[in-house]
Amino acid sequence: MSAQTSVGKRIGAGTGAGRRAPARPRVLRGVRFAVLLAFVVVFLIPVYVLVVTSFKSLQEADPSTAWSLPRDWSVDGWRAAWEALRPGLENSVKIAVSGSLISAALGSLNGYVLSKWRFPGADAVFTLFLFGMFIPYQAVMIPLAGMLTDLELAGTVRGLVLAHVVYGIPICTLIFRNYYVTIPDELIEAARVDGAGMLRTYWSIVLPVSAPAFAVTLIWQFTSMWNDFLFAVFLGAPDSWPVTVMLNNTAGSGAVAVQYNQQMASALLASLPTLLVYLLLGRFFMRGLMAGALKG
Repeated sequence: MSAQTSVGKRIGAGTGAGRRAPARPRVLRGVRFAVLLAFVVVFLIPVYVLVVTSFKSLQEADPSTAWSLPRDWSVDGWRAAWEALRPGLENSVKIAVSGSLISAALGSLNGYVLSKWRFPGADAVFTLFLFGMFIPYQAVMIPLAGMLTDLELAGTVRGLVLAHVVYGIPICTLIFRNYYVTIPDELIEAARVDGAGMLRTYWSIVLPVSAPAFAVTLIWQFTSMWNDFLFAVFLGAPDSWPVTVMLNNTAGSGAVAVQYNQQMASALLASLPTLLVYLLLGRFFMRGLMAGALKG
């Protein structure tokens, strides 16, 4: 009986210890959740100020009352912001959408050739592509302006699209090249044996599995083109200015107290497209990263 009692106590002690073991992971999860929640709150504080101020009237909008909710909710600030930014929003859509699509298409073709249809000197060409990523915008601004002037594209939306596409080719090529390396070479060889050429192999074998890389590239390029300010100011003109330039002009004109609500609404309006892109396509962006789009 004493032996059975001893065994029973051991079993009971082991069972109790097993039940108490999850307490530590629960505490760690709670601490982790609290830390993340604190970061979220800190991050959302400026957004809260933007939102509540944008819905205040002209008389109520003032930095001294930035934390208080509006007494009378008004959309006058949003209406004024839309009227001021609408031309810039249209230009930004033209630049970001067309530029990101062209950059992704060219990057896909370059990455395919450099990874699966190699030629003598392919590594040197890829190194030159990578070198283009580290050239600062300021270093090419004057030659780029001269080239666009010679092409009669200076101060136009098409000129800004061309500048962004050329400057985006290196990063797009890197993303697609590193993604296509993960595709088994046996698939390419099988296509060659079946008589498929370079373009046929790309269209039938490589392109159908390129969605993750396209998601990463499109989101990356769309965000960088939408947020661009330097190219827009140096190479653009009033007719081709994107929303970033329009936003800067709105924030820098007039009395601050009078246009404070419009400035907050303008900032939100200018940032909504990129926010929506990440909310709608963020999961595809993460899938692309996990699939190896940025591995190398």
